[in-house]
Amino acid sequence: MSVDKTEDWLFEISSKKRAVDFNLKELWHYKDLLLLFVKRDIVTFYKQTVLGPIWFVIQPLITSVIQFIIFSKIASIPSDGVPYFLFVLAGNIIWFYFSDCLKATSETFTSNQNIFGKVYFPRIIMPLKVAVSNLIKFVIQFVFFLGVLIYYLYQDTPITLTPYVLLLPFLLLVIAFIALGAGMLISSMTVKYRDLNFVITFGISLFMYITPIVYPTSLVLEKIDPKYHQLIYLNPLTGLFDFFKFAFLGSDCFDFGAILYSVIFSIVIFFLGLLVFTRTEKSFIDVI
Repeated sequence: MSVDKTEDWLFEISSKKRAVDFNLKELWHYKDLLLLFVKRDIVTFYKQTVLGPIWFVIQPLITSVIQFIIFSKIASIPSDGVPYFLFVLAGNIIWFYFSDCLKATSETFTSNQNIFGKVYFPRIIMPLKVAVSNLIKFVIQFVFFLGVLIYYLYQDTPITLTPYVLLLPFLLLVIAFIALGAGMLISSMTVKYRDLNFVITFGISLFMYITPIVYPTSLVLEKIDPKYHQLIYLNPLTGLFDFFKFAFLGSDCFDFGAILYSVIFSIVIFFLGLLVFTRTEKSFIDVI
């Protein structure tokens, strides 16, 4: 009597995959692992601290206060009729979400090489958990921002809330796509070139000052020749930051063309980063 030795395998792990193997079914299967990583990131951030989650608020608060003193009181930079502290606070909470996602994602392979070498799970889980855990951090900072906003509204400050505030989830999705896409590209390169981590840390700090956080875009447009105005919007974050400030503060204005460019840019860089990331994950453990 012959015995059928064929078996039905639940998973097959192989280095031979499609160029982009974004297996949503597999990601859903590992959803509990994603939530576990997110919980770990949040808990370890404030574990054994006195202030706990309040530390999430201290970062944008202190940064905004320093910027208020230097750029408003000393440099006298305008803020389109909006209280300057509120103006920079709005930019900072968006910026910290972007920069934290970009920095953490760019270190995916180097910071997780030990766990990647021991156990299998979809590697894309790590960039995704960065976006989710930083989203929780953003929510806490956003609640603080709303508190400050309500205070100024109570003081009859000329601030205009627009219906565009309802598009905040879409705005965050576009920003997350840009940060994760760029981060995955950088992470794939740091597998061979470790010193890129230092360049990225320095580059993020510089990139902050070509993004309209401490100054309105309208100020830059006034200072440069009109034929160079489109160069301002080469930064895909410019239109997004202007949109956020317009939606919640009624400051400045935003360009629909810039928003469209940011959306297209986010999609392209995310899938390009995903392509390079999935190709790198197959062999990075032999290189790192």
